[in-house]
This record gives sequence, C-alpha cells and structure tokens, in this order.
Amino acid sequence: MSTDADSNQQAPVRTDVLIVGAGPVGLFAAFEAGVIGLSCQIVDALGRIGGQCIELYPDKPIYDIPAIPSCTARELVERLMQQCAPFDVPIHLEQRVMDVVQRDDGRWTVRTEQGMTFDAAAILLAAGNGAFLPQRLLLPEAPALEDRHVFYSVAKLADFADKNVVVAGGGDSALDWALALRTVAKRLTLVHRRNGFSATASSVDSMKRAVEAGEMDFVVGMIAGLDAPDGTLRSVAMKHVEGTSEIAADMLVVLYGLVADLGPIANWGLDIRGGRVEVDTSNYESSRAGIFAVGDIANYPNKQKLILSGFHEASLALRRAYSYACPDKKRVHVHSSYDAKLAERVHASAT
Repeated sequence: MSTDADSNQQAPVRTDVLIVGAGPVGLFAAFEAGVIGLSCQIVDALGRIGGQCIELYPDKPIYDIPAIPSCTARELVERLMQQCAPFDVPIHLEQRVMDVVQRDDGRWTVRTEQGMTFDAAAILLAAGNGAFLPQRLLLPEAPALEDRHVFYSVAKLADFADKNVVVAGGGDSALDWALALRTVAKRLTLVHRRNGFSATASSVDSMKRAVEAGEMDFVVGMIAGLDAPDGTLRSVAMKHVEGTSEIAADMLVVLYGLVADLGPIANWGLDIRGGRVEVDTSNYESSRAGIFAVGDIANYPNKQKLILSGFHEASLALRRAYSYACPDKKRVHVHSSYDAKLAERVHASAT
C-alpha cells in the first residue's frame, strides 16, 4: 500500500469507495473492497496508520482476533497491511474530511481540510469514535514541553529508558502504561488525584503489588506545576491535602483520558445518536444512502465494540456499496479459496 501524508492534488481522485479511517477496520475494508473488485482510497486525519489502537495501546496484547491467539495492536496493523498489499491501496494521511456533497448522478464529492477532493460512488466511515483528543494538562508551561518531556501517549517504551518517569491518571491506560514503563524507567511514579481508580481490578492489584515490591511509587495528589527553567523538565510539583511536594521527573506521561469528537461528520446530515452513526444492520448503511458506518462509529441494537465485529460490518457494507459503484453489474460471489485472480495477486505480492 502507498501512503501520502501531503497530497494536495487539484483534480478529484475518482474511486469506487472512499474509506475514512486507517485503523484495523479500515484496512480490512480495503482488502475486502479489492476482493470483490472495487477500487478504494483511504484517508485519515492522523499522521500514521493504525487508528485508535496504535494511538492508545500499540504494544498491548489483543486476544480476540480469530485464528490469532495473541498479538499486539502494532502486529495486527502490520499483518493487515500485508493482507492489503496485493491491492496497493493509496492511503492519504493527515487528511481530515470536511464535507461531502452528493451530486445529481448519485456520486459523492468529498473534500478534505488540506485540499484533496475525491469523487466516490460510496463512502465507508471506519473512523472509530471520530477524532480522539487527549485531555491535556492545563498548566501554562506544559505546551512548550510537549513531545519532548510531556506526552499524552506512549509510542515506544525505549524512549523512556533510564529516565525518571511520572505517569498521571487513574484509568486502565494510566495503570497499564505505568506497569509497562516501570520495566525500563530509572524510576516510575504514578500520580492520581485520589486513592480510588477507574481501572480494572486486575490492573489495580498489579499496580499495588508493584508498589509494595518497590518497583514503582504511587502518590495521591494533583499536579500543580512543572519545573523546567531551561526548557528541560526537572521535576513535577504536587499538591496534596497535607501540603506540597516535588517529584524528580525527566518525562511526564499524562493519561487523563480522551475526548471523542466527530468533528465535521456531525454536519453530514446523518442520524447520529450518542456520538455514533445509526445504521441498518442488513448492510450497515446510514440514513443517507451511499454512506456506510462500520466499527466503533456505527450504532445499532446490541452493538459490540470489537475489532472482529467491525470486520464483519465492513464486509457486508462493501457488498452493498458494490451496487452503487457498479449499478449495471451483478456481483457473483466467489469463495476466496476458488478465486484464481485473488490467489494470483496474493502470490505476486508475496514474491
């Protein structure tokens, strides 16, 4: 697959399906589109492939992907990229879709904030819960330290090796990353505003055992300031019920949670409830014919927010999208085991 993080093409890019979102469900949808003979393009507002799972938990294990007993989110994305490779689907990163207009011929004109235009027969929303924005540390000195000393996600454990690391937060993400980072950090301190947590009991128990074993520290309090007089973080000032204190820190990881924002999608005239797009479960089409929603962004009775559910939804949605892209053709179902053209593509890609 080819990626493009700075595409400002003048002429509209014509495609059968425009997939909005380059997470696992969007990547699998690209593969499925190729299998049934549809061309597609992928756009994503983020600067890298992988969506929420790469942003939030790249190195955490996933156990419920069929036929894969265990893999990390990063490994899952890599495998999906390999699966998509035979179709060489273009992926346009840092392209936030702004507006969609349905033309008289039924096709869609889709424009991004960065200036790209697409001409698509159908649109497949695989955008998770929309754009996820971290809840930031509301201190005046924090912005200047971001991406050097203050972080809102963890990309690589190795970046924190032999550092004094402070992790702030009380949810699953904060505790899980604190436990992981303690294995590489010089010293790891978890700070939270109270002694209770919103994380799973197993994570809380693991954290408490690590504290008792002296493998990490836990401090109850609020972050009141950052000591970085020369632009280099030296310590974190804490405010407690009983007073104040300082914690030596080279790196601060703030994991207060994420705020979901559908952004421009909220203005597309779709039936949206609770921040998610209502769909028909026979084909995962939204209230506007030709626009589909799959994965976490889709809503319907008994919806399960699982990656494998998104794979299923994408498969059915694309088969309905085929009728918009190829109205004069009748799609003939062929099992992949007997699909000679698919086998030829896969083998050619592998070699």
